[in-house]
Amino acid sequence: MPRIIVLPHADLCPEGAVIEDAEPGKSICQVLLDHHIEIEHACEMSCACTTCHVVVREGGDSLNEADELEEDMLDMAWGLEAQSRLSCQAVVDSTDLVIEIPRYTINHARENH
Repeated sequence: MPRIIVLPHADLCPEGAVIEDAEPGKSICQVLLDHHIEIEHACEMSCACTTCHVVVREGGDSLNEADELEEDMLDMAWGLEAQSRLSCQAVVDSTDLVIEIPRYTINHARENH
């Protein structure tokens, strides 16, 4: 099984994390949640927001290609980079990944509370 290295994030995993048993065929978002890294996913992984935005620092070529809807959503993400993906849409293959969870997300529901 591939390994996912999550770079340190001040709130979600301050020390970073190494997931040794990422299940191929699952989205990055689901793998993170399965391993108690509580990445935001305000739209319940339906590709309708950008709260699960990640930057794939290594291994991104092994992921499924982003479709037009994901690309359109990503255009609204805070801190967009060429390697950005919505983690709910990026499906793990057999290649190890290094991901970074951006410091901020655009979450209108959370901002209003």
